[in-house]
Amino acid sequence: MSQMPQQAAVSKCPSCEEPLESGDRFCGACGYDLSAVPPRPDDRPDVAVGGAVPAPAPAPDGVDWPAARDSDGQGRPVPVHAAAELPGTDSGGAPLPPPPAAPPAPPSAGVRFDRPGEPEEYPLQAPDPRLNSTAAPLPEAAAPAPGAKVCVACRAGRVDDDGYCENCGHAQPRERDHMEQESGPVAAVSDRGLRHHRNEDAFSVGCTALPDGAPASVAIVCDGVSSATRPDDASLAASRAAGESLLTALPRGTHPQQAMHDAILAASHAVNALADEPATAREQGPHQNAPACTLVGAVVTAGLLVVGWVGDSRVYWVPADRATPPARLTEDDSWAAQMVAAGLMSEAEAYADDRAHAITGWLGADAYELEPHTASFKPDRPGVVVVCTDGLWNYAESAEEMADAMPLDAASRPLHGARVLVGHALDGGGHDNVTVALVPFPAVPQGAGSA
Repeated sequence: MSQMPQQAAVSKCPSCEEPLESGDRFCGACGYDLSAVPPRPDDRPDVAVGGAVPAPAPAPDGVDWPAARDSDGQGRPVPVHAAAELPGTDSGGAPLPPPPAAPPAPPSAGVRFDRPGEPEEYPLQAPDPRLNSTAAPLPEAAAPAPGAKVCVACRAGRVDDDGYCENCGHAQPRERDHMEQESGPVAAVSDRGLRHHRNEDAFSVGCTALPDGAPASVAIVCDGVSSATRPDDASLAASRAAGESLLTALPRGTHPQQAMHDAILAASHAVNALADEPATAREQGPHQNAPACTLVGAVVTAGLLVVGWVGDSRVYWVPADRATPPARLTEDDSWAAQMVAAGLMSEAEAYADDRAHAITGWLGADAYELEPHTASFKPDRPGVVVVCTDGLWNYAESAEEMADAMPLDAASRPLHGARVLVGHALDGGGHDNVTVALVPFPAVPQGAGSA
């Protein structure tokens, strides 16, 4: 490859290395007297092609330069000695002790062997939840205030408004993902299931006394309509309103069937109120349906069983004597039920259709017409009333299947029985939210409950 020609090197000032002009006696840059010291000799000897080094040229200007200390006087460097090869003395003239022997070099394997040992475990940045019993307490400023929600992981940090621990950052389970409640002899369990991202079911259970002092048990179960706006809020509002209505009306002497009818109307008003949103909210979701849910409930007294419903949640009767046949006490407000009632399809054909679970009745501002259904029964033997959403009865549709899934001791241990039924639905696939309440019949006086 061709290269650009280069100019011959110009002599430089021995003091500042600036270029000099021919005939200069002083450096134009630093004023150095060029006549005091001869110019620096070129110490790069020319090497012949054969590799022989020519004899050193005589010193210019007749100066006899002394031989360098690192040579043998003939231009060859002297041998290099290590410090351990030369004897030495200390300040008193005594010979120095020999230096310690160098450690043997490790075998060359591409890995360093002189690294310090590493610990088997590294300290965690956040407290280990497994060690919460011995974990050091948080500083006083970070300790949760009295009544504040505490992290389920580290058991020390306060949970912020977003549902995360301020100490370890652990996301907290949502309260409605799994709910259990026991009120006297009545118990209910609700679970998010295995497929839904939130729990849109809700329930309300309680016990009260009639004017004559006889006990009465109440259970309400609601299922939010997923295609509607805020279905979880709808089910929660409906269950609370219906439960409070029943527990207020029954002690006043209102007939249980009339009290159930009024409770469904109260629940409807509570859900309708959720549709009264600001105009800005309606503008952001103009095509969304109003909040909606289904409702099913039961009132149990010493000799009367009253059920009420709107939608496709159900009530089953399971006698304590399993030799006696169980029964379903409600009729679905659904497309499949209408087909069966009209004689157009058999029950098996209707519920196998993709439209089977399309509901024809619900609570909500956009409901066509509210028709609360109520019915009264007088069982002649003890048993258990099962109040549930379709998240359970999808896996135990017939009354016989529901009775087979329920434990034999459900009347004396209703909370345990409700847990077993929810587990049955989860084991079956848990495709929907699962909620069930168990109410023993006849009503048990307050103070009795699960064993």
